[in-house]
Amino acid sequence: MRKSFLAENPSVLWFLACLGLFTLGVTLLAEATGAGVISTSFVKTLGKVLCLCLVAIAMDVVWGYCGILSLGHFAFFGIGGYAVGMWLMYARTETIVTQNLAERTIPATATEINDAIATQIFGVVGSSEFPLIWAFSHSLFLQLLLVVLVPGLLALIFGWLAFRSRVTGVYLSILTQAMTLALALYLFQNDSGLRGNNGLSGLQNIPGFEAVPQSMISMAFFWASALALALGYVLFARVLSGKMGSVIRAIRDDEARVRFLGYHVESYKLFVFTLTAIIAGIAGALYYPQAGIINPAEIAPIASIYLAVWVAIGGRGRLYGAVIGTAFVSLLSSWFTGGGAPNVNLGFYTIQWTEWWLVLLGFSFVAVTLFFPGGIGMIFDRLKKDAL
Repeated sequence: MRKSFLAENPSVLWFLACLGLFTLGVTLLAEATGAGVISTSFVKTLGKVLCLCLVAIAMDVVWGYCGILSLGHFAFFGIGGYAVGMWLMYARTETIVTQNLAERTIPATATEINDAIATQIFGVVGSSEFPLIWAFSHSLFLQLLLVVLVPGLLALIFGWLAFRSRVTGVYLSILTQAMTLALALYLFQNDSGLRGNNGLSGLQNIPGFEAVPQSMISMAFFWASALALALGYVLFARVLSGKMGSVIRAIRDDEARVRFLGYHVESYKLFVFTLTAIIAGIAGALYYPQAGIINPAEIAPIASIYLAVWVAIGGRGRLYGAVIGTAFVSLLSSWFTGGGAPNVNLGFYTIQWTEWWLVLLGFSFVAVTLFFPGGIGMIFDRLKKDAL
């Protein structure tokens, strides 16, 4: 008799239970819904970490399970952020402009309102007209569709061109990095239509909820991020179970043999690449309203490299490893770079962690690669083995 999905994947239940307890604990301790022990700013930090964990799972699936080292998945994350950010910025500016123009004796026309909104948004880059890519910015529904469609379509086109040409290994990694760099350089230009280096700001102000305190809004996004992470974990666990999961792992281990057995390797790789890009876009759409701002620097290739480091430290090839590594490194990064870690006085030199954190992270990555290839997740594997 064949076992059920959850019986074959007990780690899914363990993960959902831990995530549920964590979410409940934060809810009971937060300012808006509980004892007020956890500040609003830290709730936002935790919500952002959950979003990063979601994109890390996507990275683990495409790299740890399928063997595609993508150095461009944070670009899809950023595209999702830009898509939802356009609506947030448009709707918020529309509210402000409408209120200001309402004080005029003669009511403003729709054209005047639209021109005033465009000037308010793009005046910083010397423009007063809406670019074509803002055509749907007035509609939340359409922009949410773009959160899914744009990363998915970009990944589909890029993956189809790369995989049909059988580009693999380091060459594919370089191509994904080049794609990310090209996108970042384009967005840095003022005429890109997304305000260049200024990016989109004020995203934490949700239109229609001006009277709701930020503490409550941060909790809502925290819950949404936790739900998205839970659903994403279950989705990927389902994809990686059964025959499809076996084929995906086999592609990672020996692509030529899988092709020889008659499987259309390119279709499997394209499916994984596109699906993970879509999930990365959704994670970005949840992340940046909590961050409050997005600019092209967020899409730079270094961000995707950080993503690979998080997955490696947590233990690639383990969905829970990607979550553990990302949460651990992200929170540690906030502590070191936020001034929480005390400086170390060596007498002849003082180590300031705000400057040395990346060096420490680099050494950690090298150490994990050389001595602990299973990452932090290997500890849980050993505990599981001992329990059996």
